[in-house]
Amino acid sequence: MSDHQLEISNISFKTDSQSILESISFSVEKGERVTITGPSGGGKSTLLKIIGNIINPTDGKVLFHGENIQETDPLKYRQKVSYFFQNASLFDQTVRDNLSFPYDIRDEEFNEEKARDMLERVSLSRSYLDKPVNGLSGGEKQRVALIRNMMYLPEVLLLDEVTSSLDAENKEIIHKILNTLNKESGLTTLSVTHDENEISQADRVITIIDGRLEDSK
Repeated sequence: MSDHQLEISNISFKTDSQSILESISFSVEKGERVTITGPSGGGKSTLLKIIGNIINPTDGKVLFHGENIQETDPLKYRQKVSYFFQNASLFDQTVRDNLSFPYDIRDEEFNEEKARDMLERVSLSRSYLDKPVNGLSGGEKQRVALIRNMMYLPEVLLLDEVTSSLDAENKEIIHKILNTLNKESGLTTLSVTHDENEISQADRVITIIDGRLEDSK
């Protein structure tokens, strides 16, 4: 068994016309905050989707606690390694519909008190639970989508440019809760970002240029 929480081993991804990733290898320890950076179009988001088990690599493998994720139940894996999209969408009618969803898929009773507490942690009032989602601003939607991912805390959160379209206030709110969850619960984060503040807060920065691992420090 591997001692690493995540191990990315010789990952490559090719299409008929181009090579997007080539022999990427690195490991991640529990509680690390890893930032993946580099020029646009270099393959960063593709790598994050492979780690999230959303797309399959052409070659190589991703190990989670020493097990090849291709050989494990994808639904159980995604509960532990959660992918958070750049413009996360909300569904149904209300904030409650979204925050109860993680309980619904587990056939468990919705923890309303926890939901209201989590809303407060992202600087939304407890009354937001019954607000219609179509009345929320972009920043509010992104905060609700984030805590939907956090109602059952994953071991690893994959963040794909999640603050790129947000203003400074909303960015700060999201940074704050992620840092708090990292300190309180050992949440591991892998972030694709160009944000200098996020890069400066990382424990480690991995640079990918033209599909190749250029730097890890």
